Amino acid sequence: MSKLRFDVIQDAFKKKAVTVETPSERPSEYYGSMVFNKDKMRKYLDNNTYQKLIDCIDNGATLDMAVADKVAEGMKTWAMENGVTHITHWFQPLTDTTAEKHDSLISYDGKGGVLETFDGKSLVQQEPDASSFPSGGIRATFEARGYTAWDPTSPVFIQEDTLCIPTVFISYTGETLDYKTPLKKALKAVSDAALPICQMFDPKVSKVYSYLGWEQEYFLVDEDLYAARPDLVLTGRTLMGHASSKNQQLEDHYFGAIPSRVAAFMRDVEIAGLKLGIPIKTRHNEVAPNQFEMAPIYGETNLANDQNQMIMNVMNSVACKHGFVVLFHEKPFDGINGSGKHNNWSLGTDTGTQLLAPGKTAMSNLQFVTFFVNVLAAVQKHNGLIKATIASATNAHRLGANEAPPAIVSAFLGKTMTKVLRQLMKVPSDTVIEIAGKQGHSVGLGDIPEIFVDNTDRNRTSPFAFTGNRFEFRAVGSCANCAGAMTTLNAAVAEQLLSFKASVDKEMAAGKQMSVAIMDILKQIIASIIDVVCFDGNGYTDEWRQEAIRRGLDVETCVPKMFKTFESPSSVKLFTSLGIYSEIEIKARNEIRWETYTKKVQIEARVLGRMATNHIIPAALDYQTKLLDNLKILKETFPDEYKTMAATQINLIRKISTLVGEINEKVDAMIEARKVANVIEDEYEKAMAYYGVAESLFAIRRPIDRLEEIVDNSMWPLPKYREILFIN
Repeated sequence: MSKLRFDVIQDAFKKKAVTVETPSERPSEYYGSMVFNKDKMRKYLDNNTYQKLIDCIDNGATLDMAVADKVAEGMKTWAMENGVTHITHWFQPLTDTTAEKHDSLISYDGKGGVLETFDGKSLVQQEPDASSFPSGGIRATFEARGYTAWDPTSPVFIQEDTLCIPTVFISYTGETLDYKTPLKKALKAVSDAALPICQMFDPKVSKVYSYLGWEQEYFLVDEDLYAARPDLVLTGRTLMGHASSKNQQLEDHYFGAIPSRVAAFMRDVEIAGLKLGIPIKTRHNEVAPNQFEMAPIYGETNLANDQNQMIMNVMNSVACKHGFVVLFHEKPFDGINGSGKHNNWSLGTDTGTQLLAPGKTAMSNLQFVTFFVNVLAAVQKHNGLIKATIASATNAHRLGANEAPPAIVSAFLGKTMTKVLRQLMKVPSDTVIEIAGKQGHSVGLGDIPEIFVDNTDRNRTSPFAFTGNRFEFRAVGSCANCAGAMTTLNAAVAEQLLSFKASVDKEMAAGKQMSVAIMDILKQIIASIIDVVCFDGNGYTDEWRQEAIRRGLDVETCVPKMFKTFESPSSVKLFTSLGIYSEIEIKARNEIRWETYTKKVQIEARVLGRMATNHIIPAALDYQTKLLDNLKILKETFPDEYKTMAATQINLIRKISTLVGEINEKVDAMIEARKVANVIEDEYEKAMAYYGVAESLFAIRRPIDRLEEIVDNSMWPLPKYREILFIN
C-alpha cells in the first residue's frame, strides 16, 4: 500500500468520537437563543417599536428609518451581550452557497477612540461587490455596485462573533441576483391567488402560507481520506473508483445503529441548529454506507429555506471539529444511492386550515379537492419547467438511479386518491360531498373518506408524490438551494389558481351555485390530468418512458436542453405575468445555468485527466514494471518452464498495457473536445459541447476502475471505496 494511503487509512481507523458537551438545559430552554425572535424583540425594543416591527413582518408594512434605528439599537444591545463584534448581510447569490461580508461594529468616537455603533441604515441596506457574483450579463465585470436589503420576515441570528442579517440581493439597476427575492415574490403570488378561493369557503381567511419541510441527505467521509482524493476535494465526487465488494446490497445501514463518531457529530449539529431556531426533528442512517439524513419540523417556506442554508453551513463547520467532511454532492459515489433534498410542500391559511389535508365536512373536503386538483394541473402544465428547476450538472448523476426519481415529472396519488378523483368525474356536480367515516373507503355518491397520512403508500420513483397532507418533491438535489424549486412550484400553482378562480367566477355569473360551479370546473380539470401527469407505477422502466412520451410529458435528460424550458413562451408568461422575473432576468439566469454547467464539467474533466495521467497511469506502469522484473527472474531461474510459469504475469502485463493505452487515448480525445468547446462563445452551445465532454468521463473511468482490480493493492495511489465508505 502506498505510504500516503496507508497513513491516512490508519489515521481514519484510529479516530475516536469527539466528546460532546451537551447543554445542561433542555432543548426547549435554549431553542432560538441565538435568534432575535419575538421574545428578544419584546425584551430589547420598546412597545411602539415592537408593534411596528411586527406589523412589518406580518403584514408587509413599511418600516421608516427612525423605527429601523431603534430596532438596530435593540439588536446591537442583545448581540453585544452575546459577544458579537461584527455584522453581516447574509444573502444567497446564484452560486448555490451563501455569502457574507463582515463589518466591525466600531466607529470613531471623535475623541481619539472608538465605540460600537449600529444604526438603521446598516441594518436595512449594505453594498457588497456585485461584479464577482453570477449575473448572466446583467452586470459587467467593471460595474461593481449591488445592494443587499434586509428581509424582516427571516429572523436575524448570531454565528460565532457575527450578527447575521438575512437579506435579498439586487443589482444597481434593480434586477434580482439571488434566490430569496424571486422566492418571496412567488410566495406572495401563491398567497394572493389562493386567498380569494379560500374566502369562498371561509371569509375569515386573510392570508395563505406556503410550507416547506426539507429532508437533507448527505455523506460523511473522514477528512484525511477526503484530502487524499483530489477528485473529492475539487469536484465533490469520486470521478473513479471500483465498487466495494460490499456496499448497500444487504440494506443493513438503513436505519441502523448510528456510529458513535457520527452520533457525536449529529448531536453537535442539532444543538447548534436548535440555538439558531432550526427545529431539527429527525436523524438516521440512510441506505448507502456513510450516508445520513436529517429533517426539521415543517415551517413557512422562506424561513425554512433560510434555515436549510444555515444548517448546511453549520454542518460544514461542525464536521471539521469531528474529523469529517460533509459531502452534499448528489452522487459522490458511483453505484450506490445518491443524496437528495426532498421538499415536502403544502399550503395553509392563517386560520389554521391545511389546504392539502382532507377535512371533516363536505365543504372542507371540497376545498381540499379544489387545491389538490389544481396543484396537479399546475405540475402537469409546467412539468418540463419544474424538472428544469432541479436540473444541474451534479443532480444529473442521481436522477433515475438507485431509488432517486427519474427525469420525468409525474405525480403519485396512491390508490385512495386516484379512486376518489375517478369517482368525482362520474357523480352529478350538485352531489353533496360527505365524510364516509374513518374506516370507510367508499367513494360512491361522491362520498370522500377521511384520508389519513398512512392511507397513501410511498413511491420512491415518483418525483412528486402525495403523502397524505402534502406533496413530496423528491427530485431536488442535496446541494441545491430549495428556493429554486419552491419559486417555480409556487408560481405554477399561483397561475393555475388564478385561472381556476376566473373559470369558477364565469360559471357563477351564469347563475350556478358556488359548489356546483367549482365541481363543474374540477371535473374538467380531473379529466385532463388523471391519465397524463398521474402515475403510480415504477418510474424506472423503459415502458414508463415510452408511456410518458405518449402522454406528452417532458422526458429530456440533457441538462443544457432542460434549461431551455425556462425560455419557452409558457414559462416566460408564467414568471413575467406574476412579476417574479422579467424577461431580462430569465435570460440572465439561463446564461448563469449554462455557464455553471460548463464550468463544473470542465473542472471534472481537468481533474480526471490529470489524475489519470499523474496518479493512475504511473501506478499501473510501476506494477507492470514489477511484473516484468518478475518475468526476468523467472526466465533466468527456470528457462525451460518459463512460459508456463509466467502465463499469469504475461496476461496481466498485456491487460495493463491495453487499459493504459485506452485511458491515454480517451484522455487525449477528451482534452481535444475541451479545446473545441472552450472557443465557443454562445453559452448554450458551449454547455452542449461540454455535455458531450461529460459523457466521455464515464468512458475514461471504466478502464481506470478495471485497473484498480488488477494493480497491486499496495501500489494503488488513492483510497478505495471500501476504505472511504466504511470508516466509523
